Amino acid sequence: MEDPEVPTEHLHEHIHEAAHEGHDKWSMLVAISTAFMAAFAALSSLMAGHQSNEALISQMKASDQWAYYNSKGIKAEVADAVTKINFSKGSDSTQSVAARKAKLKEDQKKIQEKAEELEKESEAHLGKDMILARAVTFFQIAISISAISILSKKKPLWYISLVLFAAGIFQFIVGLL
Repeated sequence: MEDPEVPTEHLHEHIHEAAHEGHDKWSMLVAISTAFMAAFAALSSLMAGHQSNEALISQMKASDQWAYYNSKGIKAEVADAVTKINFSKGSDSTQSVAARKAKLKEDQKKIQEKAEELEKESEAHLGKDMILARAVTFFQIAISISAISILSKKKPLWYISLVLFAAGIFQFIVGLL
């Protein structure tokens, strides 16, 4: 999965220029808040990428466990075939082969539990990835609206960007839990 990209460099330049042109307190607050928004966007993007990677790793481990599970099943079937052959010959070793088959089936149950656990872990990581990606989206929209507010000198837009920033912070915290 690809990390969400945060294209904010151009906006920062405009905000910085506007803040220095006006030299007023509001412009400086907008510039500082936008810088925080960008920092959280970058951090959320990084964390989302990490969760995505962890999900993939867990899914690969689960796939490995399922392959191992299948190999144990094949071994159990071979043991069963050997038991049938030995039974038809009247051999005494059928009990040891049957015990081996029972052990293989027992191993399969443990492997299945591990594989299912890893699949759940992968799903949990994907869930966190989605939440953190949503946080990145809130931060990006907040940055854009903040830039529009300073360029158009409209404070209500900045307040909207702060609300979106707060929503992004909420998503970020939920994604970390």
